[in-house]
Amino acid sequence: MNYTGPVYRPPYEGNTLLLQVTVGCAHNDCSFCTMYRDVKFSVAKTEDIESDLQEAQRLYPHVKRIFLVNGDAFVLSAKRLKAIAERIHHYLPEVEVITMYASINNIMHKTDEELKELAEIGIGDLWIGVETGLEDALDYMNKGASLADTEEQLERLNKAGMTFFYGFMFGAAGKGRGIENAEANARLINKVKPLGIVPTTLNANEGTKLSFDVMNGDYEMATEKEVLEEQIKTIELIETATYYMGIHAINSVSFDAKLPQDKNAAINKLNYVLNTTDAARLNSVPVRHRI
Repeated sequence: MNYTGPVYRPPYEGNTLLLQVTVGCAHNDCSFCTMYRDVKFSVAKTEDIESDLQEAQRLYPHVKRIFLVNGDAFVLSAKRLKAIAERIHHYLPEVEVITMYASINNIMHKTDEELKELAEIGIGDLWIGVETGLEDALDYMNKGASLADTEEQLERLNKAGMTFFYGFMFGAAGKGRGIENAEANARLINKVKPLGIVPTTLNANEGTKLSFDVMNGDYEMATEKEVLEEQIKTIELIETATYYMGIHAINSVSFDAKLPQDKNAAINKLNYVLNTTDAARLNSVPVRHRI
């Protein structure tokens, strides 16, 4: 299998076959992200995809799940994605799910009928970085879509029968706004009913607009205490049945849970950490791993 540039995939896709169909990220301008800053976006050649699938057929003939890389592979046209899916099923007939990262803009540029056709051919479990349910915080993150766009497009996925995971960040609204951010995210999650919710924690990665704004005093990061309180409040307010998928290494307290069944256990775990961590740590803004 051939890969160009850095390859990222969700922790939960650690055992999933990775097939490169794009290089880099088509948007590549989020205020907090450096993952693909040094990579020019491009689309993989058909012959390279075909070659990789032939290799996969020899090495992994019984694979059930495949992840299309890179940063927002769902940016490809529905026609192109359908053709790739057909080749996948040709070489790997046991594949049940074809998944990938996607943005709200990627969804917006596909018709309802196209989304339905893609779902029917096995494309689903899209990993979508919503980041926050607060309009002004979302604007700052520069995701390229409004909150109204986000809600509308996620509802379109539901209508098409295409499953998705809702990615978001604790601390995305900055210092003093954790509870507000929790309420906004929970409100949107309860409405769009994702298969799972995937939290990470905002980090001021070097070289981003966010890092410059923090350095200049124009943006204040949430403290550890605020992040934990936001995490608790988010879980408290989620009413829809979903999976809490929180094992990302950047999270202060990493765990999985099934909601609402595990809600009390999850809240108790977080309260224990909140009540047993020293004040200096709680009032600090930790340096987190690069995402």
